[in-house]
Amino acid sequence: MKKMTLEQAIAKIKKLERENEKLKKSNEELKADLEYYKARKASGRQPHNEKWTGIYNDFVDMYESGTSISEIAKSKNLSARTIYRYKAYYEKMKEATKE
Repeated sequence: MKKMTLEQAIAKIKKLERENEKLKKSNEELKADLEYYKARKASGRQPHNEKWTGIYNDFVDMYESGTSISEIAKSKNLSARTIYRYKAYYEKMKEATKE
């Protein structure tokens, strides 16, 4: 290990303390970013959570009783595309239970 003078050691300590401060700030910014991304609302298709399952089960009840796609979409205030996605999922699940 290289020997240094007291002045060099103090200068090195100060330099390291400044670097630690920068890293500390950087770390705090990263934590803030992480919290932001954890808290933000997901866009696009939602996971199959309780809300999704409830709407899907309502769709199944209406679909099996013979209600048309457009009527289901109007009564549930959903797009026809969403209802067709539910229908595709319904048919996929029905097919899986047959096997």
